[in-house]
Amino acid sequence: MSKPFHYGGQAVIEGVMMRGANAAVTAVRRPNGELAINAETLPTLYRGWPRRTPFLRGVIVLIESLALGVKSILFSANAALGEEEEELSGLTIALMLTLSLGLAVALFFVTPLVLTRLLLPLVKSTLTFNLVEGIIRLAIFVVYLKVMSLMPDIRRVFAYHGAEHKTVNAFEAGAPMEVAAIRKYNKAHVRCGTSFLLVVLVIAIFVFAFVGLPSIAVLVVSRIVLVPVIAALGYEFVHFGADHATNRVVKALMAPGLMLQSLTTREPDDSQIEVAVAALNKAIEADRAEVVA
Repeated sequence: MSKPFHYGGQAVIEGVMMRGANAAVTAVRRPNGELAINAETLPTLYRGWPRRTPFLRGVIVLIESLALGVKSILFSANAALGEEEEELSGLTIALMLTLSLGLAVALFFVTPLVLTRLLLPLVKSTLTFNLVEGIIRLAIFVVYLKVMSLMPDIRRVFAYHGAEHKTVNAFEAGAPMEVAAIRKYNKAHVRCGTSFLLVVLVIAIFVFAFVGLPSIAVLVVSRIVLVPVIAALGYEFVHFGADHATNRVVKALMAPGLMLQSLTTREPDDSQIEVAVAALNKAIEADRAEVVA
């Protein structure tokens, strides 16, 4: 018997994107209060055998999250402003993805390395170097999230993030997709991208330890080329944790990620939950239509 599909998504500008088995649906609240909904069929790469293959799926999910994230955010920005959406070329999307990933790698992987090298130029211990680098990396990540959470516009996005989590938690508990029923559910979720990123940053400490302390150029290259490996390991950890969430040991290991979500989620209002429900219902509808077809 196949496992049930795990729905999930991302918060966007004045809305939520829900990822189903066959489609990604973005629902956005327009300035006039109406909902703008965009459903996009997922390419085979995001739902075929690569997406189900251990370790490889972690890399696919990373690419998928960035690609769907860019598209859904652009759609939401236009819808939230009441403007017509402009179709982007594949090259434009590829460039935006490359830029986004490049900035993330530079901030969370290369910057901690350079700072550690400046602070500890004479360190010969690989263990000490990687621990200090890891601590700096985690500090940058937490400070980044904290600063983001102070911005009013981002706080609204984080409220939609909370709405997404509450809706998925309610759905997985078998609750009716109604605001009153969903409101009581937790705004944290074990499969959240925040938890995934935290796991990635911790795993990086151990993976980079195998590189040793070669020249700074080799160290920088290693931080870039090993990102897919670390993402793959991180995804498997989160995937295992979600499947064994009731285990005490697993609960303890997943707790830091859930706690960190207090920075990236906020309590949503009823209208924000309505948007998340609309996105999830449309994603479920698309999956059922695919099965019937």
